[in-house]
Amino acid sequence: MSVGTTTGQPPAGRYGRTGDREADRRLKAVGAGCAVVLLGLVTWFGASYLLRETAMNGLVPTFQAVSDSEMQIHLQVSKSKGTAGACTVRSQAADGTVVGQSDFPVPAAGSDYDAVLTLRTTARGTTAQLLGCTPAK
Repeated sequence: MSVGTTTGQPPAGRYGRTGDREADRRLKAVGAGCAVVLLGLVTWFGASYLLRETAMNGLVPTFQAVSDSEMQIHLQVSKSKGTAGACTVRSQAADGTVVGQSDFPVPAAGSDYDAVLTLRTTARGTTAQLLGCTPAK
């Protein structure tokens, strides 16, 4: 072996094969592409969820069992002006069985709707849950 002569190539087997570097580069490119697609999907679903949810949002801040067959519910809805729809509310007994469920109409007038409503039940309710509000089509 002569001193001072170089071939421009690293010693064989010392730094791995060049094919490994090429595969790593391709793998990084595929990973970056998948990350961009995933980020795009998350953005798309998040934006569509927010746009759908901002049309009509409801809340049941208070409720009270008036009797074994009635539940008084305070329903607050914020919505786009001129949007009508309905909100679904249910009540459950202490053991978790559903004792009442009803759709309450929300008028198109204004951008807020605030009302105290009566939900009929088959037994004494201990909860009142807003299942969701849906704009009219």
